[in-house]
Amino acid sequence: MPDLRWFVRQVEEVGDLARIQAEVDWDLELGHVAKLSEERGGPLLLFERVKGYEGRPVLASLFTTVKRMAIALGAPDRNSICQLARFWVDRTKHPVPPVSVPPERAPVYENSVTGPEADVLRFVPVPKLYPMDGGRFIGTAVAVVTQDPETGWVNVGTYRSQVFDGRTLGLQPIKGKDADLHIQNARKRGMRRMPVALVFGSDPLLFLTASTLFGRGVCEYDMVGALRGEPMEVTPGTYTGLPIPADAEYVVEGDLVIAEDELRLEGPFGEYTGYYSGTPSPKVWIDVKALHFRKGPLFPVSTVGRPITDTHMIQSLNRTATLWSDLEAMRIAGIRSVYCLPESGGRFIAVVSVDQKYPGHAEQVGMAVLGTTTGHYGVKYVILVDGDIPADDLTQVWYAIAIRSSPDRCELIKRGRSTPLDPGLPIHAREITSKMIINATVPYEWNDKPVQIQLDPAVEQQVRSRWSELGLSRFVTL
Repeated sequence: MPDLRWFVRQVEEVGDLARIQAEVDWDLELGHVAKLSEERGGPLLLFERVKGYEGRPVLASLFTTVKRMAIALGAPDRNSICQLARFWVDRTKHPVPPVSVPPERAPVYENSVTGPEADVLRFVPVPKLYPMDGGRFIGTAVAVVTQDPETGWVNVGTYRSQVFDGRTLGLQPIKGKDADLHIQNARKRGMRRMPVALVFGSDPLLFLTASTLFGRGVCEYDMVGALRGEPMEVTPGTYTGLPIPADAEYVVEGDLVIAEDELRLEGPFGEYTGYYSGTPSPKVWIDVKALHFRKGPLFPVSTVGRPITDTHMIQSLNRTATLWSDLEAMRIAGIRSVYCLPESGGRFIAVVSVDQKYPGHAEQVGMAVLGTTTGHYGVKYVILVDGDIPADDLTQVWYAIAIRSSPDRCELIKRGRSTPLDPGLPIHAREITSKMIINATVPYEWNDKPVQIQLDPAVEQQVRSRWSELGLSRFVTL
């Protein structure tokens, strides 16, 4: 089964890995190096010498390019997010549950520290990314494992985690997210603590799936197996009993303190919107009980921050894929392609290309998007284009908005579910947002439709056949 080390090897083989051997400080410098590189389309970064953490390298910029996302998915021939999303849609129709291996066969247990010795700041090179962050955040490229105490459903999600000190960590499971539902059910049963595990590393697809909006009751381990075509190997946590990836680089186990009279102030953090997330607020927190790690462990981080980082690329891929899956499950005809823009944080703008079959078809698609598992949360704008325009061809999408749309055919929805991280809303009123469907299609019911300019097919073919003769092939590939 592929793990994070496999991914590094694959990327290095295609010449897309930079090994940084000069010492780099975890305090701002590491994050700034990564961010400046990412904004210029840079490589996967392996920081081999982090100040104060000899022999504990940090891996950054995992998925900041489509090429590296394709390598992680095992689909190197796909060169766009739409193509990768289609691969995702087809694979995830058939979940593959994980298999359990005994702890003695799990590389993650090559080193274990428990009790007072389990100090994450002693062993893990946690960076501070931005000047106004509330502290060092261990949970950026993280998979958080929780279990519903009522049903036994195991969820693996991505929620930021701030280091308060070496033995206590903050956690931000946003309202309505799967871990929050587990917390609510635990509180109903009178529980003040519940088991939790933070996973770093493992199959790179776990980071992709942990940040995905699947339906209730779905375990992300099953989705990794579906995408990979073989089951993940998990092993019981020695403290929590939760299933954790056997090949994880680091795992933190502990008690998630959920009692409402024991919450601790957490934040702020430089979020994926490009803005800090606000003033410190009360959150649940983790009482660390055990730390496990492999020999020579790799610690993965995401710089988050303003677009585009791997956070936005991941959200673009998984939200494109799950939105596409949702629409297919609704059996809506004519969907050609779907695209959630990484420039929009990977979530706030969704484009859908549709071949209209009947009056009101485009409007149906727009409303359906906002009713899906993916689209109801965070999406603010749905852009509908005709099927002749691929959803990810933004030049043509802008053309359609300018030429084919009319403001009176757009729909404004005044109340919909928001994300508390949206800086476009007042800081104390971020649970509800307005939404807009921008209909940039030519209405199906028009009898006299505008006639679109098309090239003459015979002449176009003739020109294509002479392209090299004309001396243009070295400038433009047809």
